[in-house]
Amino acid sequence: MKKAKTIQICGTGSGVGKSILVAGLCRIFLQEGFKVAPFKAQNMALNSAVTQDGLEIGRAQAMQAQACGLKPTVDMNPVLLKPTSNVNSQVIVYGKPIGNMSAFQYYNYKSKVFTQVKKSLNRLRQEFDIVVIEGAGSPAEINLKKYDIVNMRIARLIKSPVLLVGDIDRGGVFAWLLGTLQLLSESEKKLVKGFIINKFRGDKTLLKNGLRFLERESGKKVVGVVPYYDDIKLPQEDSLFFDQPKKNKVKQNTIKIVVVRLPHISNFTDFDVFEQEEVDFEYSVDINDIKKADCIILPGSKNTCNDLEFLYEKGIADVIKQKAEQGYVIIGICGGYQMLGNNIRDTFGVEGKKSVQGLGLLDMETQFNKEKSTYQVQAKDLNRNLLINGYEIHHGLTKINGSYLFLIIKRGDKKVHIKDGAVNYAGNVWGTYIHGLFDNPLFRHNFLNELRKKKGLPIKQGMGEFSQDKEYDKLADLLRENLEMEFIKEIIGVYNG
Repeated sequence: MKKAKTIQICGTGSGVGKSILVAGLCRIFLQEGFKVAPFKAQNMALNSAVTQDGLEIGRAQAMQAQACGLKPTVDMNPVLLKPTSNVNSQVIVYGKPIGNMSAFQYYNYKSKVFTQVKKSLNRLRQEFDIVVIEGAGSPAEINLKKYDIVNMRIARLIKSPVLLVGDIDRGGVFAWLLGTLQLLSESEKKLVKGFIINKFRGDKTLLKNGLRFLERESGKKVVGVVPYYDDIKLPQEDSLFFDQPKKNKVKQNTIKIVVVRLPHISNFTDFDVFEQEEVDFEYSVDINDIKKADCIILPGSKNTCNDLEFLYEKGIADVIKQKAEQGYVIIGICGGYQMLGNNIRDTFGVEGKKSVQGLGLLDMETQFNKEKSTYQVQAKDLNRNLLINGYEIHHGLTKINGSYLFLIIKRGDKKVHIKDGAVNYAGNVWGTYIHGLFDNPLFRHNFLNELRKKKGLPIKQGMGEFSQDKEYDKLADLLRENLEMEFIKEIIGVYNG
């Protein structure tokens, strides 16, 4: 049976732009009439997504699938690691958690999952014309190469051409690219067909001498220099996103929304859409920022109990309680929702056996369950009489003693009747397990205008329906202008027509 051609994008380190470049190449190949799919053997990220059949994968692969015009599947990311501390991660294989492991435990386990990784890649290659593969971190980490299941081991397995990406915005890109190449074995070096320099600011003509030096010293081609951009809106994968300040520049006379930047913040893509609205929006743990907020949001967390203790230690918990008493809007999503209750119990050791006192702003209690709930959902917003779409990813089972806010009517393709979310008597504190809530335009516009009305500001139209598809098209245009696509297609072995 004929198998798909492949191209693998590896990087000199984390955060150099691999995920975005894979998405852009996927969109280009889709536009040119190829059946294309993304693949990443193993991802480590706190931002995740749920497939239609209720399986959990990395958010980046769901984003890349969207760029391909596909619904995400677990084969696109068969292994996902979600860090719960500096030394432990929840290990998710084929979309389901199998337990928490230390780095040492997981290294010993990797050989078992590699068989499943190969099966996933093989299924994709049987179904598609091209599979665009993403590496992880750097392929030249000497201490990790023996256990590699995601970088050059995949490339060697299927003899895939590799492009190596470096981020010039961080500095030292020439040393980074040459050093990475030098640390590869001779057989691996042969698979590397060229370099991409990413996030360049300024006049490309100033790079000519450096590019010639790089090609001469490496014997590899510089396939393109991609400029730094800030006008293409794509979901971010991990907390490296926070290395640059995230704050809207808007007029003073507006509403201020602060998302508390928890140490183990997860699924913060829930709030991406606020950056497109005319609001003062930021992530922060600065008490002064939080005190000035019209709305405080507690986001998801991969270590809810520890992050709740962090709120107490930093004095943020007291500020949130004061703001709630003063009538300001306090919202919790998933882990943040659990924090708003009376207590959280983790008797099964999902995150670490402990019980933590909640903020006591909602009359409810949460017990962590061994099983994880992962669903795409449709729900009714009972207050606003709206239908909303989103997804659930949580271990917690929450018993609500007061009023509930949403009624989940579909989980995947199955009709259900499940109460979700809680709200206090005054209506200013509420929470839910539903991620992606604010991606629903009508819900978001109603919510923002309620905040404006509460502050005595005029209501606004809102930005309307955001088209992620248009953003992928903009990304594809950018890459076409700055990458030698004919060379890339040549090394892959695909041609139009």
